[in-house]
Amino acid sequence: MKALVEKAFFDLFEQRPILSFAPGRINLIGEHTDYQEGFVFPAAVEQGIWVAIQKNQLGKCRLYSLDFQEEFSFDPTAFSPKKGHWANYVMGFLAQLKQAGYEFQSFDMVIGGNIPVGAGLSSSAALSVAIGTALSELFDLSLSKKSIALYSQKSEHLYAGVNCGIMDPYASAFGVKGKALLLDCRTNTHEEIEADFGDYSLILVNSKVKHSLADSAYNQRRAACEESVRILLSEFPEIKTLRDIPVSQLEKVSQLLSAELFPKAKHVITEDDRTHRAAESLKSGRLEEFGTLLKESHQSLSEDFEVSCKELDFLAETSWKIPGVLGSRMMGGGFGGCTINLVKNSEINHFQDILGEAYENEFDIQPEFIPVKIGQGARIV
Repeated sequence: MKALVEKAFFDLFEQRPILSFAPGRINLIGEHTDYQEGFVFPAAVEQGIWVAIQKNQLGKCRLYSLDFQEEFSFDPTAFSPKKGHWANYVMGFLAQLKQAGYEFQSFDMVIGGNIPVGAGLSSSAALSVAIGTALSELFDLSLSKKSIALYSQKSEHLYAGVNCGIMDPYASAFGVKGKALLLDCRTNTHEEIEADFGDYSLILVNSKVKHSLADSAYNQRRAACEESVRILLSEFPEIKTLRDIPVSQLEKVSQLLSAELFPKAKHVITEDDRTHRAAESLKSGRLEEFGTLLKESHQSLSEDFEVSCKELDFLAETSWKIPGVLGSRMMGGGFGGCTINLVKNSEINHFQDILGEAYENEFDIQPEFIPVKIGQGARIV
């Protein structure tokens, strides 16, 4: 892909580009905790987005997307979002730079990637971070990784219309090969944790479904968490978010919240705890314990937070019964997308055969199996 992007740039614009790369990401555990300023445990993957860039003297920015086979141009001194268009990610990042007082001029850019579509590997964050990394290099802006992550997040909010958290761009920017990031979504700081899976590998299983409930459910869950915090302040006046309530106080929380609100709060409180325990188990090489925590996370997301679906439940629950699988859970927002599975290397083919056949028999859909390795974060290549 790197060679394809570089060649396309030279063919279109007849000059040698600067090349940047930013990876997609997985989240090992810590789902739906970020908007309560909780903890997440992402890692960069080897698949990602490449951006080729170079200045021009034309007074307009010329873009080309290899994935869409489409050109787009705009004036860098006057631009606005174009609904649903991939170029919004470029214009959105430039808008952040302009607002922060950075100077830039017109340029040419080619974009291409190898992130599987719909797999929940966060291609949009990888795109934003790759663009930011390229622009910083081209115009000698010396942007920090954290600035690139924050500008990417704000760019998605304002130009792409996606109200994403900090985890995706942060993991893409800060990723370290062979390590996962225990990320505190309140302070936007992280601890690197060695992610050595030994005789096991991470396999994503794409359910190939996306239910329309996802957006409305996300807003409802977010509102339920915020309402729970308002109610709990009477007994826990020091809390800012659910992240501040220890698991040991769950009994008290259950007495204060309604039967409708409590399970949602319970998920966030227990998932934060699971995320810390997962980091500790990985750090100590206790892979079976790590796998059990993945399973518990799925059960909480499905039963308490209610963001799973019959397809994801089937994939996870079937995986738990297959020899050589230490753990499996839904990954991402829910209502479709992928499960993440920790599978013994010697059993991977068996795992794919058994799960693939069972899923196809149940839903008449062939799942997609995506092996992932933990890779390096954004960089100039």
